[in-house]
Amino acid sequence: MRRSRFSEEQIIRILKEHQAGLGVKELCRQHGISDATFYKWRSKYGGMEVPDARRLKALEAENAKLKKVLAEQMLDMATLKEMLAKNV
Repeated sequence: MRRSRFSEEQIIRILKEHQAGLGVKELCRQHGISDATFYKWRSKYGGMEVPDARRLKALEAENAKLKKVLAEQMLDMATLKEMLAKNV
């Protein structure tokens, strides 16, 4: 997955500038981002504080690890079932 040029702290600071009254076009020009990026950030990080964003990132990482473990377990189970079917 591609890493963002901006940290969660920077993204939240940019969103707070918008809440303070700066226009979207001006913010995007100042920070070198597209309108689509701004709106994607707003839907994901809107109303969050920095600790909330860090917690979200930690939860996403944990979720990815759990999905990987689940996939490995399912593969192991399928292999065992296949081996049992051959032995019978």
